[in-house]
Amino acid sequence: MEESEWSAKYPLLRSLRDLRECFWINDQKRPAAQAAGNCPFTIRDIEDASDRLDRFAPYLAAAFPETAVSGGILESPLREIPRMKKALEEQSGVPIDGRLLLKCDSELPISGSIKARGGIYEVLKHAEELAVEEGLLSWTDDYARLAEPRFREFFSRYKIAVGSTGNLGLSIGIMSAKLGFHVTVHMSADARQWKKDMLRGLGVHVVEYENDYSLAVTEGRRQAQSDPSCHFIDDENSKDLFLGYAVAALRLKKQLEEMRIAVDREHPLFVYLPCGVGGGPGGVAFGIKTLFGDAAHCFFAEPTHSPCMLLGLYTGRYDGVCVQDIGIDNRTAADGLAVGRCSHLVGRLMHPFISGAMTVSDRHMYRLLARMADTEGIRLEPSALAGVPGVLNLLGTGEGRGYLVREKLAGFQGQFTHIAWATGGSMVPADVMEEYYRKGTEGE
Repeated sequence: MEESEWSAKYPLLRSLRDLRECFWINDQKRPAAQAAGNCPFTIRDIEDASDRLDRFAPYLAAAFPETAVSGGILESPLREIPRMKKALEEQSGVPIDGRLLLKCDSELPISGSIKARGGIYEVLKHAEELAVEEGLLSWTDDYARLAEPRFREFFSRYKIAVGSTGNLGLSIGIMSAKLGFHVTVHMSADARQWKKDMLRGLGVHVVEYENDYSLAVTEGRRQAQSDPSCHFIDDENSKDLFLGYAVAALRLKKQLEEMRIAVDREHPLFVYLPCGVGGGPGGVAFGIKTLFGDAAHCFFAEPTHSPCMLLGLYTGRYDGVCVQDIGIDNRTAADGLAVGRCSHLVGRLMHPFISGAMTVSDRHMYRLLARMADTEGIRLEPSALAGVPGVLNLLGTGEGRGYLVREKLAGFQGQFTHIAWATGGSMVPADVMEEYYRKGTEGE
C-alpha cells in the first residue's frame, strides 16, 4: 500500500509518525463472553498455572530467603496513591473520579518487575517437566527438594535462552542460574548496562546486539533451534509466559476483595498496562477480562517512539507491521518497552478484549517518575510510568469520554477504580535511579 493510501485509511498514523501522544479506542472490542469464545485459553489454564506456582512455593521460599515471609508466593502490593492522584488533577485540570491505585510489580521478589511473573513461571514449568520426565520429581512431592545439589547437577545438563530488552532477561537469568541451568540472554542495544552487568555477575552468558529487540530474539531463537538441550523462551510467541502473567488476575481479585473494592457493572475497573512486545500486559489483561468480564476495561500504554502494539491493533496487521515501517526509530528511554513489532500471539488474541491503547513521550514518563517519587515515595523506572496518564486520557479527552458513553458508564464515574500497573524499578541501582529522577525534574 502506498504511503498516501495508508494515511487515508489510517489517519492516526500521522500522529504516531509525528511522535505525538495519542489515545486510541479499539472499535473491535467485543463483549467478554464473545471474545472468550474465540480464545484458545480459559480460566482453567490460568488456574493450572497458579497451581504450578503454588507447588513451587516451598522451593522458592528455600532458594530465595526474601520470599520466605510470603511462603514462596511471588506477589506485589496494590496501593492507593491519593497524593499522586491530587498532583495529576492539579497538573492537568482533569478531576479524577473514583479511586486511583498502583499495582507495584516493581516490588515483585527475585527480579523486581512484571517479568518475574511470566519469566520465572516458564523456567519453573520447564524445570518441572524435565524433572518429572526423569523420575526425579512427582507433583505430590515437596518441591523444596529442588534446592538439593542433585537437582542442580541434573539441570546443569540443560540450557535456557531468551531474547530481551532487559527485565525478562533478568527474571530468566536469575531463576535459571539458581536452578543450575546454563543460560544465555540475547540483549538488544537499548538494554541498560547495569542489567547486563548484574546477569554476568550471576554467571549468565550475555550476548549483546547493536540492533533492537527483534534481532536479539530472532538470533536467540535461531541459535537455540540447533541445540536440542536448549529451551528458548520466546517472548514473541510463548503461551507459557502469557499464562504465567495471567495468574496476576487471580491475585489482584483477592487484593481488591481485601480492600473491599467491588468490581461490577456499576463499579467498573480500568487498568492501564505498559506494553512492549505485549506478553506481560496481554497476559495480565487476559486474566483480568477472564475474571471480571465486561466490568473490566484494559488499556495498553507505549512510548511514542515504540508504539508497536497500537500500530498492530489499529491497522489489523499485528506483527505484520513494525514501527520502522512508518518512519519511527524505536529509540526510547523506556528500555523495557523498546519494541518495534508486537507479539504474533498477543496482538491477534487480545484484539477483541482490549479497550484501547495510548502513547506517552519519554519526557512525560520522566516527569511522572519524579512526581511519583515526590508524592508517594515510590521509585520506578521510566517504562513503569507509561500507564499512569491513562486515567487522564480516559476522563479528560473526547475519545475517553466517548468510550464511557459508548459503554454506558458515564453515570458511574464516582464509583470507578483505576489501576496503573507499575512494571519495574526496585532493582535499579541508586545512582541510576537518581539520574532518572534528575531528568524528571529538569526545567521545573
